[in-house]
Amino acid sequence: MTGKERVRAAVRGEAADHLACMPITMMFAADTAGIRYREYASNGEAMAHAQIATAERYGLDYVSSISDPAREASDLGAAVEWFDDQPPAIIESEALLRDKAKLMELRLPDLDAAGRMRDRIRAVGILAEAAGAERMVEGWVEGPAALSADLRGLNTLMLDFYDAPEFVDALVDFVVEMEIGFARAQIAAGATVVGIGDAAASLIGPKFYERFAWKGECRLVKAIHEAGALARLHICGNTRRILADMGRTGADIVDLDFLAPISEARAAMGEEQVLLGNLDPVRAVRDGTPETIAAALAECHRQAGRRYIAGAGCEIPRGTPPENLFAISRYAREHRA
Repeated sequence: MTGKERVRAAVRGEAADHLACMPITMMFAADTAGIRYREYASNGEAMAHAQIATAERYGLDYVSSISDPAREASDLGAAVEWFDDQPPAIIESEALLRDKAKLMELRLPDLDAAGRMRDRIRAVGILAEAAGAERMVEGWVEGPAALSADLRGLNTLMLDFYDAPEFVDALVDFVVEMEIGFARAQIAAGATVVGIGDAAASLIGPKFYERFAWKGECRLVKAIHEAGALARLHICGNTRRILADMGRTGADIVDLDFLAPISEARAAMGEEQVLLGNLDPVRAVRDGTPETIAAALAECHRQAGRRYIAGAGCEIPRGTPPENLFAISRYAREHRA
């Protein structure tokens, strides 16, 4: 089977030759390709080549266009700090929506114009042409909580949940509309799965998650499906209190960070939800050994059962020994669902 067929089989609950393997690689991929991370995050062609080199070397079942959470905010005009060999970062003290009234002035970015969103679409197209016959090609969008926090500032957004819920509703509506368009453009370019990164959602508690983020995530998942792709929900951090709602988004694949036990996710989401993860990226993956990684994956697999994809809780960290990533893909090759 190809990697694409293997992932699709996992999602459909069909038999496959072995487990699918979909760990997130960003800085690790840039290092594998021997390029600075600034180039990886700003040059779609360089990113695509790094992803292909990493997937081929380590036997991964997909390639991805994920790079950093500042891409969409950049195109809206947010202040972003760039570094030579680290991911770009939004400057929260200069948040684009420090003044709530500015939301009324925002316009959806032109995805045909030069910008960071267009660069990701370009990367997806290169990945689809070079690897799409063999591997899943993953587009990526920011989720409603994450991008709202990027634009407003996380701490200020937390206060808005209490003080200005109508403003948050309007902000989430704008964000979701923008990300639906961005997801559709990536799917048109060749993405067969779209990841939704909504890290801030793990910080806001179940009440506000359902009130604001969850509804937006559901809209994104629905739009991704209607455009013909699979949806992958990735929420970093401790998601234990929102696991059931994450399973109700309709996402085909739900990632679990190491703080959220797979056994709890399985109990909350049911037997049919595909789960991915949840090795501790630092202690288990970067600082472990091939033997300890295999044992940890076996426990993840045991807790998840048959609807499982091998991977870490989040990004494979820079500095991970090559043999440790090989250990993840080797476990996948040697085991069936």
